[in-house]
Amino acid sequence: MAELLVVKAKIKDHVGDKNVAGDFADALSAKVEGLVKDAANRAEANGRKTVQARDL
Repeated sequence: MAELLVVKAKIKDHVGDKNVAGDFADALSAKVEGLVKDAANRAEANGRKTVQARDL
């Protein structure tokens, strides 16, 4: 299993009185991982070693 990039307790904090399915955190973490990888690739393509907010 891949490393989880999100905090499950924080997800619960943001959904209010809604329930959170057991697989939601894994799916969200996978999306976040994709965003981070894309941002890192963009920074590299622009000749930078620093990933910045604008890379998102």
